[in-house]
Amino acid sequence: MENNLKMFAGERLLVMTGLLGFLLAAGIAVYMAFYGSVVLPEGNIESAFSFSAAIGIFALSIAAILPIAGLSPRKRASIRWLYIIGFLYAYGLETIQHFRGINPRFSQVGSVGDMIAGILFGLDSLMLIVLTVLLALPFFRSRQPLERPWLVLGIRYAFVSTMIAFAAGLWMTVLQGRYTGDAGNLIVLHGLGFHALQTLPVLGWLVGWAQMDTLKSRRLMHTGGIAWTASVLLVFVQTALGRTVFEPTAIPVLAGLLLLISLGALALAAINALKSRASSRDLLSRV
Repeated sequence: MENNLKMFAGERLLVMTGLLGFLLAAGIAVYMAFYGSVVLPEGNIESAFSFSAAIGIFALSIAAILPIAGLSPRKRASIRWLYIIGFLYAYGLETIQHFRGINPRFSQVGSVGDMIAGILFGLDSLMLIVLTVLLALPFFRSRQPLERPWLVLGIRYAFVSTMIAFAAGLWMTVLQGRYTGDAGNLIVLHGLGFHALQTLPVLGWLVGWAQMDTLKSRRLMHTGGIAWTASVLLVFVQTALGRTVFEPTAIPVLAGLLLLISLGALALAAINALKSRASSRDLLSRV
């Protein structure tokens, strides 16, 4: 069983930073239940809610992956603290500005201070992108990772989709909004790309836990990883065409089918992992 490298090991502060996002989202949800989501002139509390939850999920994903990267203690600590600082600034600005009625990124009515804070927000986003690229590099250096190879393979595929998500984020920054063309919505591409960072490492973890033969494990990993990545690329194409991904045309339908194939691989891995655990328990009971 692959257990030499543990996810989340030594990353309590990053985990707490991620949980802070969920705590903020919960508080914002309570506020919206009583007062609604609109704060004039530009504030949208719902955006603060979804942003806090999304950053929380991303922070937890980084906390899970960072111990697997094989970084030196000094580099790992540097990346950890820069992530934490970046996440805390993002939480604070997104929440405070929306509650003040100011768009934290693209304000049309804010003061000079609000504009400067928005510029710093953009720089903060760029820093998080650079940190994620630096974190991704070690996973691609070794062709045959000796420890937890299926988890590492899932992380590799996840980072490919994550880079596409970052491209969508930069695209939104250039456009100063999330919409492109007649109906293209970059936030869908942004979110789908980032969710690979949760789905595909979990696939790798389950495949490693299932202890299947190498050929079956490899097929399951590549099926899930390629299908998810291809789905993200098709959503990218559809969005670049300025069209919604929710219309029943060829590209969105194919993207949806590929997504289902990837989730199917995840389900099969989970079933095999449960079978492996049940077999181990049965063997122990006979000893």
